Amino acid sequence: MLPFSYATRNLLRDPARFFQKSGGACLVVFLVFSAGSFNRGMDRILRSSGAPNNVILLGAGSEESVERSEVAVQAEELIVGGIPTIAKRNEIPAVSGEVHYMGIINTSTQREAQALLRGVTLRALEVHQEVRLIEGRFPQAGEVMLGKLTHRALKVEQSEVTVGKTIEFEDQTFVISGIFDAPGTVMESEIWMNRTDLMTLTQRDSLSCVVVRMESESGFNRADLFSKQRLDLELVAIRESDYYKQLSSFYAPIRWMTWLTTLMIATGAIFGGFNMLYAAFSSRIRELAALQTIGYSRKSLFISLMQESLLTTMTGTLLASVLAVIFLEGTTLYFSIGAFVLSLDLPLILMALITGFALGTIGTIPPALRCLGTDLPKALRSS
Repeated sequence: MLPFSYATRNLLRDPARFFQKSGGACLVVFLVFSAGSFNRGMDRILRSSGAPNNVILLGAGSEESVERSEVAVQAEELIVGGIPTIAKRNEIPAVSGEVHYMGIINTSTQREAQALLRGVTLRALEVHQEVRLIEGRFPQAGEVMLGKLTHRALKVEQSEVTVGKTIEFEDQTFVISGIFDAPGTVMESEIWMNRTDLMTLTQRDSLSCVVVRMESESGFNRADLFSKQRLDLELVAIRESDYYKQLSSFYAPIRWMTWLTTLMIATGAIFGGFNMLYAAFSSRIRELAALQTIGYSRKSLFISLMQESLLTTMTGTLLASVLAVIFLEGTTLYFSIGAFVLSLDLPLILMALITGFALGTIGTIPPALRCLGTDLPKALRSS
């Protein structure tokens, strides 16, 4: 076997080529980090947004979008009396009639942005127990409460949407009364406001949905039975967790487009790496033939070439990992209904390492076999 030092010395024989190969590997692996963290982050936040005990009752035919749903205002009290397994605290039923509306918001910097507004009453805190008020208080008339990541949706600095500042919606000014968080859910990028205010400004006389927290997951059957018995209300019941899973499926084409873009760019980089390896190995045919004449087998030479390639691609993988930690880890991205944070978890890191290893092994086989497959006399005469 050739000594490992032979492979390491060959890397520095042509520094420019080494940096080109490691840079190509770095690009491919960084794209894997980017696409993987984007896909996993979006899927994770949508699948974890719904509480297992919560049931959404919305207008029949609007199961795919709560914003399009219409539910009679009186349905909220009818649901309280018609479903016996609703969770209660201090005899207060966990039922929240809500209005969801995607609207244009103006900030103090006169920048317009789209954000999801949720018109609620104080009962919403009984239903959405993951919501925690971290600053200020619950909004009253003329006030709003912002999620911790709402500034990303509004495309402003967080300092511009603190408690006491104002925003405008439908030419009306609202004071920010509080900031809340709801870790791992889309609610962290929403704007909560008084339900009556939102219904008045949007000229609605109906709710978007009624969210109910049941005593247990099996309580969904009671809610579903109620929606089928009260045909006059035209309701359909769906688990909150299932609703957000459906949204995850809706956004699946976007996630696949991310992977497709990554694949196209990576394919170009891989073929460019193939050409570079062919050129690098072809220029050493005589050297490899000379090593065979002094007793080294083709297997030993193949392993040595594989070591060189792996050292190059794993160097690029290490560089890509550093760049991913600097530019991707903790970065918040916003999409139409929420914001999510990019994170480099263990499966993603393993995927990146496997990608770097595959580039160094699979990409080496064709050029190495071509160079080592040349007849020895012909290889010794090559220039």
